Amino acid sequence: MRIRTGRRPGNPDTREAIVAAARRLFVEKGFDAATMRAIAAEAQVDPALVHHYFGTKEQLFVTVMQFPMAPSEMIGEVTAGGAEQAGMRLVRLFVTIWDSPVGAIGASVIRTAMSNDLSMKLLREFLNTQILRRVVADLGLDPAQAPLRASLVASQIAGLAMMRYIMKLEPLASLPPEQVVAAVGPTLQRYITGELDGSGSAAA
Repeated sequence: MRIRTGRRPGNPDTREAIVAAARRLFVEKGFDAATMRAIAAEAQVDPALVHHYFGTKEQLFVTVMQFPMAPSEMIGEVTAGGAEQAGMRLVRLFVTIWDSPVGAIGASVIRTAMSNDLSMKLLREFLNTQILRRVVADLGLDPAQAPLRASLVASQIAGLAMMRYIMKLEPLASLPPEQVVAAVGPTLQRYITGELDGSGSAAA
């Protein structure tokens, strides 16, 4: 495969070629193994052009997923205050974003993933590498329990997204944001710091 040298003129075709190549490699290799250089080779462009259009691999992944904002912009709001009350902060941030106009994009991503295996794999990789892994690291959770805690949090958030924003199940769909936070936040907090195994042990 020949890699073109120099930068193509900025145009939608070039950008879409990079996005398509990134989508293929994120599915085949996963986020960690799909390097910017490999994506450039797959798209037959100079690696510098990938950085020119997207800046970082994270931002390219966000573009591939059609996500409304970079996870790094959100995670700090959840983890800045430490593990205590992180569940409440997470639900509040989630509802704030999904109640806004960009929430329709998130709903579209989930609908697509539900009907397409490749999209589901991409969404799973995105959640694991861009959100859950970072939240776990920033909150300093016990590594032995962190994967289970993260997946439980994800299950609750996914269920909330499905029932409130996609199926629009009442009265949840019309519940004021702070009532959603009050109802769901404590459950997320237990998943983050509470007892999970019945032994009375909790996160450090």
